Amino acid sequence: MMQDLIAAIDLGSNSFRLQVGRIVNDQIYPLDGLKEAVRLAAGLSPEKWLDMEAQQRGVAALRRFNERLNGFPRDSVRVVATNTLRVAKNAQEFLIRAEAALGFPIEVIAGREEARLIYVGVAHTLPDPHKQQLVVDIGGGSTEFIIGKSFEPLLLESLYMGCVGYSLKYFPEGRIDKRGLKEAELAARRELQAIAHVYRETGWEEAVGSSGSAKALVEILEQNGLSSGGITRDGLEKLKTLFLRAGHVEALDLPGLRGDRIPVILGGFSIMSAVFKEFGLERMVFSEGALRQGVLYDLLGRYHHHDLRDATVAAFVARYRVDQRQAQQVAATATYLLSQVDPTAAAPESLDHRFLHWAAMMHEIGISVAHSSYHKHSAYILANADMPGFSRMDQGRLSRIVLAHRGKLERVAAIDPTSPDWTLIACLRLAVVIHRARDTRGVPPITMTREGRGFSVNTPVGWLQKLPLTAAALDEEQRQWISVGRGLYVRSTAPRSVAV
Repeated sequence: MMQDLIAAIDLGSNSFRLQVGRIVNDQIYPLDGLKEAVRLAAGLSPEKWLDMEAQQRGVAALRRFNERLNGFPRDSVRVVATNTLRVAKNAQEFLIRAEAALGFPIEVIAGREEARLIYVGVAHTLPDPHKQQLVVDIGGGSTEFIIGKSFEPLLLESLYMGCVGYSLKYFPEGRIDKRGLKEAELAARRELQAIAHVYRETGWEEAVGSSGSAKALVEILEQNGLSSGGITRDGLEKLKTLFLRAGHVEALDLPGLRGDRIPVILGGFSIMSAVFKEFGLERMVFSEGALRQGVLYDLLGRYHHHDLRDATVAAFVARYRVDQRQAQQVAATATYLLSQVDPTAAAPESLDHRFLHWAAMMHEIGISVAHSSYHKHSAYILANADMPGFSRMDQGRLSRIVLAHRGKLERVAAIDPTSPDWTLIACLRLAVVIHRARDTRGVPPITMTREGRGFSVNTPVGWLQKLPLTAAALDEEQRQWISVGRGLYVRSTAPRSVAV
């Protein structure tokens, strides 16, 4: 890792942010940061299409980030995208251009995963993280709510309301009036009613705001003498009076209100006012920790091989009562085959090796729903469940591999022909076939190599004659691979004679 430097990029709905940190004794010290006010959510149509102007703003910002990240290894940078790219119907079109401009892969993360990472970032900046904290993070397109204690989140929620969308919807053309403020606050309160009861029952010792809207409100309240520290209910009411007096965003001239925050301050203010009322808050402190800091600490965990994804997989195996002996046996055989086909993936830290291992450990979680077509149930759970540490793209990849581990390969025929997923699917399918008897035969005495667009499997002479069920299953496998334009060639190989 480049001089122990790591970097996180947060592709938010309002701003794109880059944070570079240096690792010193398992702590991260901020080294450099960049911010671009892209306002991606402003380019999202009512039909959820991201317009070309917003896409171009985003791509231009990422080209500038690319220069700062020159020389960084791939595994020392993590890029996450949030709400706007979760909901945009043409997100994939933008992501292709964005990754080309940035030079690093981009993960679109789920709302609760965003909330978890925000809490990780906030908890590492709190003076006493062992208090039970309510964390509120108002973003451009969504707002995250977390109750946590001692670096562990207890409740995680993400609601589809953000400062960009609310500013555009309730304050058209920048007008500020009582009606707009009331409608925006009521809309936010309706969203909050779905979670307020369980959050208030769980309780907290301190309320914490993070990210741009909370920071802007703190600076405005404190610099205008409306609060002696942090955000207060009384201060918000006084600020509302100042907003109404201005009548238009262009007339806002308040100490602490930066120019790049003016277009979205009313939406953020309305959501924060609703939070204070629905959660019964009187005061909220501010934390400099946010999503990008959480991503850095999550990346640090992976750097030290404390990957949260491993813990998530173990939790899923336990929750869905997977037959662990069978799963481990399938995983061992599948990764053994992968190491033969692709020696570069033999190392356990290889990403393809890890995905294959995770898929093998969880390929039977769908049996908890129904044994019939269980692979479809497994794939659905992996695609749609909250899986801490995994991005939506990670989950999609796991889901595809698991869906294809048995049955018709035509279901996944749309996978890119050059994708390494075809190799992972072949290894997992063969491992499942070989261990269908659920005995303890262990890793089989076979070899596997690439052959053209397909794969060659070599077995010892006479081995399959003793395993007629496996032989029949391999015959069917050959037909399945032919159906997707690939081959699977099963051959018996006599052991080499040794010269004496």
